Amino acid sequence: MPRVSAFLRSRSARWINAGLMAVTALAMVFVVVLAIRTVETERTQREQAQLTGEILNELRDITRAALSAETGQRGFLLTLDRRYLAAYFSGRDQIGPSRERLRALAEPRATARQRELIDEIDLLSRSKFSELERSIELVEAGELIEARRQILTDEGQETMDRLRSSVREMETIESAVLSQAREDAARTERRVIPLLGGLLGLLAISLVASGRLIARSAAVEAEAAQAQALAEARDRADLLARELNHRVKNLFAVILAIVRLSVRNFPESRAFANTVAERIQALLKAHEVSQGELGRHSVGLGELIETTLAPYRSDDLSASLDGPPVTLGGRFITPLGLVLHEMTTNAVKYGGWSRPGGRIDIDWNRADGMLDLTWRESGGPPPDTASAERQGFGSQLMTSSARQLGGSIERRFTPDGTVITIRFPHAD
Repeated sequence: MPRVSAFLRSRSARWINAGLMAVTALAMVFVVVLAIRTVETERTQREQAQLTGEILNELRDITRAALSAETGQRGFLLTLDRRYLAAYFSGRDQIGPSRERLRALAEPRATARQRELIDEIDLLSRSKFSELERSIELVEAGELIEARRQILTDEGQETMDRLRSSVREMETIESAVLSQAREDAARTERRVIPLLGGLLGLLAISLVASGRLIARSAAVEAEAAQAQALAEARDRADLLARELNHRVKNLFAVILAIVRLSVRNFPESRAFANTVAERIQALLKAHEVSQGELGRHSVGLGELIETTLAPYRSDDLSASLDGPPVTLGGRFITPLGLVLHEMTTNAVKYGGWSRPGGRIDIDWNRADGMLDLTWRESGGPPPDTASAERQGFGSQLMTSSARQLGGSIERRFTPDGTVITIRFPHAD
């Protein structure tokens, strides 16, 4: 009988322990679910607050850039003092990157109306700067009366008013989204706190009876959860990388389409639009070399140069490449691709490749952590030194890209042709 009683007590203890374990497990699951929901809601609210802040900043930057450019244009037209154009050039250089950042930030979570507003802001800002540029060109051409007549029309003011209206509506929508996210987070916290109190009390009672077993189980569960979380994180990272690559290509396509559609209404800007489209294509080529068809985040220097020269190279237009194998990381590809595209375009238009039989020789070497690349043109017309030394948009683009590389770019004009030297820090 004592053995039977001990057996029954042992069996009863096991059942009680099993029951406590089951209750504890259910309580833990419930607590974990509530905690995850709370953390997820708060994380979403923080992300939305950060995203909304960034979007509002870009909207304000777009408005400031348009106002600054318009102020500079007005000052130039009234005084003919080119110092006022500094504000115009500053606004023009700022608004393009601001438009791109706004689209990149807002589009992934945008509603249909927000996408419409983003497109409106893009088109209206481009239209505004086209109007400003036309009036400045008229003044520089000596047609001051025509330029001032255009200012007195309602076209520029109407465009600016519509741009402000679209920006305000976008700001209102983003503020409403942020307010809703904050309200959801507060509501979740109010619901979770009393439930957590009751569940924590139940957990305290259960843990008194089954602490050691829970500790062992928790350790095993933590290891399994960590392994699963790591695997899921890797899968998400791969998926996000592929999705980002796809979205970047789509963004390039959308920008090119907007440029080509916009020029239909402004035939006099066709040459400028074609130049912009060519530079966007250069960015796309650089992106495809680094992330697209090759599917990697680095590329050989020779391969990048060959990709840039390929559209123009022929039997009459030759090129030679000479240098050691050099691997470029992702941060070098885009600025260097832009510089190479600009140099190739200039060679085709004015330099060594503007005549049959022209030639481009490119060599590079690496020493003391620096990479020196030399571009030599020959067989073309003698360089027009006065025109070539003017700091146009292409020259500014090359200088800006060199700064992004952390190096320098030097151009020399010899009787045989242009010689360009690019130097920047680099190590494999």
